[in-house]
Amino acid sequence: MSADSKQPTPPPEDGAATTADSTSLLLSHARLTDGRTVDVRLVGGRIEAVGTAGSLAAVGARVDLTGYLLLPAAAEPHAHADTALSADSPGPVSYAPEEVQRRATEAALLQLGHGATGQRAHVRTGDVHGLGPLEAVLQARRSLRGLVDLTAVAVPRLLTGVAGADGLAMLRDALKMGAGVVGGCPDLDPDPSGYVEAVLEVAAEHGVPVDLHTDGGDPARLARLAAMAGGLRPGVSIGPCAGLGRLPAEVARRAADGLAAAGVTVVCLPQGGCGSTERRGSAPVRLLRAAGVRVAAGSGALRDVANPVGRGDPLEAAYLLASLGGLPPEEAYAAVSAEARAVMGLPEVRVEAGFPAELLAVRGERLSGVLSLAYSRLVVHRGRVVARTSAVREYCDSAAALDLPRQARPERPPEPGSPPAGPVVRS
Repeated sequence: MSADSKQPTPPPEDGAATTADSTSLLLSHARLTDGRTVDVRLVGGRIEAVGTAGSLAAVGARVDLTGYLLLPAAAEPHAHADTALSADSPGPVSYAPEEVQRRATEAALLQLGHGATGQRAHVRTGDVHGLGPLEAVLQARRSLRGLVDLTAVAVPRLLTGVAGADGLAMLRDALKMGAGVVGGCPDLDPDPSGYVEAVLEVAAEHGVPVDLHTDGGDPARLARLAAMAGGLRPGVSIGPCAGLGRLPAEVARRAADGLAAAGVTVVCLPQGGCGSTERRGSAPVRLLRAAGVRVAAGSGALRDVANPVGRGDPLEAAYLLASLGGLPPEEAYAAVSAEARAVMGLPEVRVEAGFPAELLAVRGERLSGVLSLAYSRLVVHRGRVVARTSAVREYCDSAAALDLPRQARPERPPEPGSPPAGPVVRS
């Protein structure tokens, strides 16, 4: 199996497009989750029309999505841009601005290729590196404009006491620079409640959301957080809350009820934790949903010391929610698409006329199959194709392989001494 580059490229062979009008794009013969096969016309970054297959005329470019399932695009509500892709770095991780910018850009493109057209990038502020990593991530955001919507989350270490005064001043500076969300990890501050209070105060001053790291294993601390966060607009999210899963069921249910009443969203990390939380595990998503808590799912660490094999793939997060968390495939995918977009303040997306043209096409017929084998993908952001991944699996001739669907044949002769080529299946 081979995959193409992470850089945005033209549509795949079976999705060839013409470019007569770059503002209009027709996605033809796409399958929807309700089983219909449709044409979808995109104009000016929005879905203009959805009709039965073959019913819509192509005004500009056309992409044939035969064999693909068309979905609202995924979003990434929790990733770490400053440390991404640093696991294999020789020696200490470099925080030189040019190195952070390079890693953050590559990480954003990797996640975009997976289908996340909206992303939140958590960036530590303060300590010895000051605001340098944040400025580098903001520069990466500017260079990626038009490809992906990237929001930086400022994550101060300390906000209380004498040591926290500098962190508080730097947090305000971070928001003035362009950070769009106040983050942090109250569990690491000597005064967790004071930390939360400071974060909420700064967020209210600037009218920005709050996104906090917490293990969630202390029900009293969660209750205080919910009491303080209730009613804050534009909203409060916390995660990964794996500690909730280690609490007695009744205690966890009461904590979930408090979060639901306060309108706090939980962003779980099915693929693993991140550097700001030391304990691993998974949040009890079914318990939280039953209590009425909005649950979104993120990727967490992306190939850094906290998770050297992190993929940053929303479909993998959805797969794990379904396979390990017990959610139906539709609810699992909603956690990385509709719910993730909601917690990030992004507009709702449906494959219907009038909605934003933020779409993900994955080769497959049903959502359950797509979550299992999501290899070939095509990503649409603001009405244009911005990334694609193509994968081809080949089998040599054998009795077991003869009945497999034959979608293509190798065009070049086999290398000397290699086994005879057999059926080729696009995945």
